[in-house]
Amino acid sequence: MMLANFRNWALDETPHSRTQAAWGNRYRIWLNLKSNPLAVVGLTIIVLFIALSLLAPLLAPYDPATQNLGNRLAFPSAEHWFGTDELGRDILSRILYGGRVTLGMVIAVVVLVAPIGLAIGCIAGYFGGIVDTVLMRVTDVFLAFPRLILALAFVAALKPGVESAILAIALTAWPPYARLARAETMTVRGSDFVAAYRLTGASAWRIIARHIAPLCVPSLIVRITLDMSSIIITAASLGFLGMGAQPPSPEWGAMI
Repeated sequence: MMLANFRNWALDETPHSRTQAAWGNRYRIWLNLKSNPLAVVGLTIIVLFIALSLLAPLLAPYDPATQNLGNRLAFPSAEHWFGTDELGRDILSRILYGGRVTLGMVIAVVVLVAPIGLAIGCIAGYFGGIVDTVLMRVTDVFLAFPRLILALAFVAALKPGVESAILAIALTAWPPYARLARAETMTVRGSDFVAAYRLTGASAWRIIARHIAPLCVPSLIVRITLDMSSIIITAASLGFLGMGAQPPSPEWGAMI
């Protein structure tokens, strides 16, 4: 009964408050997602990985850094479901804790690159002219190099570690977001509502921050979801090359 009432309330075509309208949009998004089996499977996998990583202290049977040289390279067993590594550490525990490091790096990179790319793209697309030319040529320079090679160069200039890896990946991952935000901005900057805001005396920076940038966010969210896999691969590659998380910290790339 309560679910039916909520459904009718959320799907009301004439919402009586902003809260009702917001919940209606969320509920419609959930209905669309639920109707797509592949989306449900993908969401389930993502939620499962995040949950396992967050609950690692409760689920991991051993300390991921504890060494047991007398039990090195052990086969999977009841005590060690995934076996042990060359230092006798439990692989299952390290995978669970390693997810916290790797996924944490991905979230940190996304939090950094999305605002940077959004700001650069909106500024370039709105002002145009020499501003657009300079910012896009800088973007082209970053796009001209493979992401992993450029990230390695940045990490080498700093020092190996998680913080350096996050910064290096962020410095190499923002150009696609800037390109996308620029295209969106160039599409809407000549719209009537933007012209109306100019007539009211709103500054260019206010128009960008309050009215244009929010319109670019949905496209950036889609781009972020598509780009997360490559960010994970880049982070794991840096760890594999010894430029990411340092021993004995567990990290998926370093474990490989």
